[in-house]
Order: sequence, then structure tokens, then C-alpha cells
Amino acid sequence: MHYIYLHGFASSPNSAKARHISDRFAQIQTKLKIPDLNAGDFSQLTITRQLTQVAAEFPDHPIPVTLIGSSLGGLTAAHLGQQNLQVQRLVLLAPAFGFLSHWLPKLGDEQIQRWQQEKSLMIYHYGEQRCLTTSRFASTLPLSYDFVTDAAQYQEKLLQRPIPTLILHGKKDEVIPIEASRDFARSRAWVELVELDSDHALGNVMEEIWQGIRLFCQLP
Repeated sequence: MHYIYLHGFASSPNSAKARHISDRFAQIQTKLKIPDLNAGDFSQLTITRQLTQVAAEFPDHPIPVTLIGSSLGGLTAAHLGQQNLQVQRLVLLAPAFGFLSHWLPKLGDEQIQRWQQEKSLMIYHYGEQRCLTTSRFASTLPLSYDFVTDAAQYQEKLLQRPIPTLILHGKKDEVIPIEASRDFARSRAWVELVELDSDHALGNVMEEIWQGIRLFCQLP
């Protein structure tokens, strides 16, 4: 089995979750790939680009792949599983189902219109560490409006391939409400949803997450 971890939106392979899970895989001497989905150009990020980038990381067929995805990485993992039969298992951490419907209203109509007109919007990037200063502005990067138009085509209703799937989602998630995962799991018998006492970051339940991954993936 080949394991790949997909970090979230405006994050990086150095996120707390990515580091924690990577360390646990290292402890059991199992390789975990963590590609940088920013690809050196966050401004041109799209889900389509992420799908292409991650698929290029797959080993030669027929080696099966398990994808572990966080937030937008979880949404990307789910669509990769739909498209690619080599994906045999999914672990989704607070997957960003309905991402645009949850995120865009928080920006507001005025900001969205300006984004459309100016073609890019400055986004706070949690994984950005190029600047030494700790100011919020220093960690802000432009994102093309193409991200929105591209993301609109990736609907959850398209995800119908029965891949064994474990979802771990915080009941207090303020970014992607747990109802999104409940709705997804309700109509898919192959999906197991574990509800955790946490928020979107899941920082306080990393041990529970690891044990869930270990058991689901039958790791030592």
C-alpha cells in the first residue's frame, strides 16, 4: 500500500497535522508522501491542479493507494478516489464538502465582486513562512479567481464510487460544519463517520485521529 497525505487550503506539508501524522508513520517505519500542493505558485491554485499533481505521485499500477486528506485536501482526495481506481482507501479529516458554499458567504458579496473584477484576492496563508515578520500582511498571498470557477465543478453528488472511507470531523468545526460530513455519510454505506470533540484544526484530538488511521488502515 502507498500512502499520501494531502494538506489543506492555504496550508503546507509543515502543518501541525501533517507533521504529527508523518512522525507517527515514521515510528512504524512506513513511508508517507506529503506533496506541497502550493506547487510554488499558490496564486494559480485550483482543485484540478491538485488532482493532476497528486495523481503524478501515484506508484506504478497495480500498487494500491491510500489517501489521507485534510480539509480541502480531503475534498481533493475524495475526487481522486472517484477518478482513479488505484485509490483503494480514503481517510478524510474535516473534509471541505461544500467548500465554496461555506467559504464565500464569509467573504461577502462586495469582496467577491472585487475578486471577480480584479482577478485575484489576497488570502491569508497559514503555511507561508517566507517572511520573518509575524504580521498578518506578510503571510498574505494572491489567489486567482480561477480557483472559484474551477472548484464549482467538483460537487459531492459526483462522489459515488464505493471506496472504504473514514471521516474524522470535529463537532465544533467553525469552517466546515459537521453537517457536511453527516450528509455525505448518510447516503453512502461505505463511509464511516467519527465525530470528535474538536474544531476544524483538530489539534486537541491528534491521538484519536492517529488511532483511527492506524485501525482503519490496518497499520502495525
